[in-house]
This record gives sequence, structure tokens and C-alpha cells, in this order.
Amino acid sequence: MYRFFLLYCMALTAALSACSTTRQASPDTSIKTSSVIAPEGRALAYTGDDATPRLTGPHHLAGRTLEVSSLSDLKLQDKEVILSFDDGPIPGRTDKVLAILDQFGVKGAFMMVGEMAERHPALARKVAEDGNTIGSHTYDHANLNSLSFDAAMAEVIKGELAVTKATGTDVSFFRFPYLAESHRLRAAIAMRDMVVMDVDIDSKDYFTTTRVSATQRTMNLLHKRGCGIILMHDIHKRTVTMLPNLLSRLEAEGYKVVTLKFKKTEVPNTVVASADFVTIR
Repeated sequence: MYRFFLLYCMALTAALSACSTTRQASPDTSIKTSSVIAPEGRALAYTGDDATPRLTGPHHLAGRTLEVSSLSDLKLQDKEVILSFDDGPIPGRTDKVLAILDQFGVKGAFMMVGEMAERHPALARKVAEDGNTIGSHTYDHANLNSLSFDAAMAEVIKGELAVTKATGTDVSFFRFPYLAESHRLRAAIAMRDMVVMDVDIDSKDYFTTTRVSATQRTMNLLHKRGCGIILMHDIHKRTVTMLPNLLSRLEAEGYKVVTLKFKKTEVPNTVVASADFVTIR
């Protein structure tokens, strides 16, 4: 009887001890509360050696589609930007830029070098099929100011035709290599129903610098202007690595990415009739 009572007391003590441990366990101090709170329905992902937080989940960076038929139509509102990429396409870079743009739900304006488009027609066509704006950047990135007018226009036309063939779509935008231009060339290019793309914010992603510096430089210039066309290059690795950070910064600060679309001008009936009359005569 005594042995039974002793065993009962030992079992009861063990049971009570277990319950007490469960209820009074010390808090897990390894769990930290983040000092950065993500918006509802979003998560924070820390990737890259710069530990920059990037929002994951649904994005709200895409803005309106702006239809233009001339440079005078290209008017941006405050906190609107156009993402433009020169000198591609090139495998391993342009395709990654496309993937990043798709992740954020935005489109860019790709000013393709004709020679590059000829070399990589499948990639050039994918840029167009993804809904991005297509432009040309001459055939082999020549400085047009160093050429005669006829030679410069031949370079422009050759590049336009090469990009058109590679992408399977009309080329309605153009950017001068090195931004080296003249009034006469601008007028002649406009007569070809192409809009000359200027640059408001040069990211200088071609400089030997870090992606963090390139992103900060771009944002600093954007803060001064409030809106504008951002110049980048889809041939550089630095552009690929800086782009997620840049788009995250734009989204966090309430900017919108505008998609460009060319609007063909309708020729008045009187002009058509006059042209027919001249042809008949």
C-alpha cells in the first residue's frame, strides 16, 4: 500500500511539473520584429549584397498609355516616367530586362541598334511581342554629326529597316546616338513619321560605378525634375542589376511608368484629293 502511494505521488509531481513548464516557458528572444512594415498584402524580400528591401506581390507601378504622333504630344505629368533602353538587343541582358519589367508589370521603350537587331532577331521580336515600344538607334550607332546629311540619313534608314524586319513591327521612335543631332536631321526624321526620343534623366549606367550609385543618381535627378524620360542601356550588366532597385524606389515613392504608343496622323481628305488630282494630271 505504501509502495502504491509513493508511486502515485511521484507520477502526480511529474505531471504537475510538465504543465508548469508549458505554461511558463520563457519567450523566444531569437524572433525579431522588423523595423520596416510592408503594405498590407505585400511582403519584403531582401536580396542582393546591398540588402535593399524590395516589395514582392502585386505591383502598382504601371501608369497610363500615352499616344503620341510628334514630340509635342510627349508631355508627362508630375511623377510620371518613361523607361527607355538603348543599344540592344543582346542575349543575357535584354531578356533579363524584359523579365524584370514583366515582374513589375511595366513596359519600356527600346531604341534598338539595327545591327544588333539583325544579329538577334528572335530577341528583338520578343521585345515587341511583350508590348514594349520599339524605336531605332541607327544601324551601327554612328555619330551622325560626323557624317554628311545624306550619309547620316542613309544610316538612319538602314537602321530603321533592320529593326522593322527583326521585330516585325513598325518603328515609330528614334534616338540619336550620343544625342548628337541637328535641326535638319530632326526635321528629316520627323518627315518619316518617327518621333525623336530625347533624354531627361541620364542614369549613366555605362559608367564604372555600383548599381546603388547609378540608382541614387537617377533618383536624385528625378527628384529635381519631378518626371521625365529615363535613359538606360540594356546591353550592360549594371543595368540588369540596378533595375529592380530602381523600380522598387519608383513604386515606393509613388511614381508611374508610362507606356508609349505611336498614333498615326490621319491625312485630311483634301490633301488626299489634291494628291490624286496631281497624279491624274
